[in-house]
Amino acid sequence: MSFFKAFWAAFLAFCLFVIVFFIIFIVGIASLSSEKETIIDDHSVLHLKLDAQITELQKENPLEGLPVVGNDVQNIGLVQLKQAIEHAKNDPKIEGIYLDISHPMAGFSTLEEIRMALIDFKSSGKWVLAYNTTMTEGAYYLASAADQVYLHPEGEVEFNGLTVEIGFYKKLFDKLEIKPEVFRVGEFKSAVEPFILEKMSDANRLQLTELVNSIYGHVIDRIAETRKISKDRLKEISDKMLVRNARLANELGLVDSLLYDDEFQSILKQRVGLNDDQSVSLVKYNKYRKSFSTYKSSKNEVAVIVADGTIMPGTSNQTDQVIGADTYVKEIRKAREDKDIKAIVLRVNSPGGEFRSSDMMWRELSLASKVKPVIASMGDYAASGGYYLSMVCDTIVAQPHTITGSIGIFGMMFDMSGFLGNKVGITFDEVKTGQFGEMYTVTRPLNEAERSFWQKNLDEHYETFTGKAAEGRHMAIDDIKKVASGRVWTGQQAKDRGLVDVLGSFDDAIKIAAAKAKIQDDYKVKYYPEQKPFFEQFFSQLEENSKTNTIKSELGEYYGWYQQLQDLKTYQGAQARMPYKLEIH
Repeated sequence: MSFFKAFWAAFLAFCLFVIVFFIIFIVGIASLSSEKETIIDDHSVLHLKLDAQITELQKENPLEGLPVVGNDVQNIGLVQLKQAIEHAKNDPKIEGIYLDISHPMAGFSTLEEIRMALIDFKSSGKWVLAYNTTMTEGAYYLASAADQVYLHPEGEVEFNGLTVEIGFYKKLFDKLEIKPEVFRVGEFKSAVEPFILEKMSDANRLQLTELVNSIYGHVIDRIAETRKISKDRLKEISDKMLVRNARLANELGLVDSLLYDDEFQSILKQRVGLNDDQSVSLVKYNKYRKSFSTYKSSKNEVAVIVADGTIMPGTSNQTDQVIGADTYVKEIRKAREDKDIKAIVLRVNSPGGEFRSSDMMWRELSLASKVKPVIASMGDYAASGGYYLSMVCDTIVAQPHTITGSIGIFGMMFDMSGFLGNKVGITFDEVKTGQFGEMYTVTRPLNEAERSFWQKNLDEHYETFTGKAAEGRHMAIDDIKKVASGRVWTGQQAKDRGLVDVLGSFDDAIKIAAAKAKIQDDYKVKYYPEQKPFFEQFFSQLEENSKTNTIKSELGEYYGWYQQLQDLKTYQGAQARMPYKLEIH
């Protein structure tokens, strides 16, 4: 009897949960579908709060607006954000832009795209005002495009140059008796260094020093143009960290005034001609982008294939940043065979990934380039496997801040026999028919024949990589190898060395594609892969959020380490990827 009471109680609770869930779901859907048409008031100000993860395309959250747990990190699509700024430029109801930015989660190439859009917005005669309590280096770089930059009287501006910090795990592995089995081609292919060294190699220190200096040089140049401060003075302020507080930021000319929020609101009111007792109509980005349509009717299409994330075998989904080779091969093939698509733009924001997957996509891009223009547009990253995809395109467009190159190969496995035997107490033995055993093993060290096999395998892949790069860039193989060896370059450095054709924006890449297809006067732009149907997104997002939140609640502050360990699983086999995810602060 006790069992049946417990069973029926649990069953009824489950049924109640399902009923409540679907009531909430239906009410939520009804509330979303019954939303009134978005109406923008006269004399409005577009409020761009950009402290968010800025990705290539807006990842629509099907749970947004529903009374259930959604993604805890706001996402803004670069393409949609630029469309909103461009539309606001000629919208008579928008007086100006309030740039509300403190800590954007984006690289400098992405920030440059937004910055250029803001400067273009100002060309209409409208204004941009930036205000916040604190600003990181990236936030200030974006804010410096505004007509006026305001800061809280007790606020802070980070303006002390860029830093790249790398974590090294050799001592940890030594303690755990885990031995990395490392293979690589190229003295600068430093992806494996964190696992075998305790600090940077001289080659890696050299390339990273030149990289950050090149990026920061462009940052200084752009700020000098808009803030009317000499480059030498900005460099001095940065090198000596003269900006210690808000007052000094104001005195040194980095910001125009120090204001409390109510004082800034008064300035906004003056800008739109309101009295002190009236409120400014601030239109949030998410609302504003729903107030207009970007649809354009044309028989000519420029297909933009957005490759954002790590290159991996298999398929892609919309809940993580993975470029699944199977998915993208199909998308490129469809774009090649579609008669209405007259040109293809490959938008690459990737540190690379698995070598064979990169080669699969390279093949499809190569076939496509034989029948229609294929243009590469590089984002924050287009390195290693990301460059592998780009090098076959007719024209490569990059921002000066883009991190690219890294033409090299590496492979890595872990010998965990010491950890398993000495720490855990598990040992293994095997029998085999020849001198080669299981090639992907963690239960024993590789023998010399196996190590020789892996190194020769990577050497051959490297020759393939450099040979195809030389063919795609119309360069001699010896010239390609001089700038290869896994060396990472900025977009500016890459252009100087023949790895990139044009320094410019994503919009420039679109225009080049249209011009090469001779459709510059009549075309529309469409983005691929297309978003999944609503219900498929809904249940996928619900499952992903549930899984992520469970792991986060269990691991707490160690969740970041868990993510890094998960990433290690993707290092199996030949890899054409960036040395590591460069976090530039």
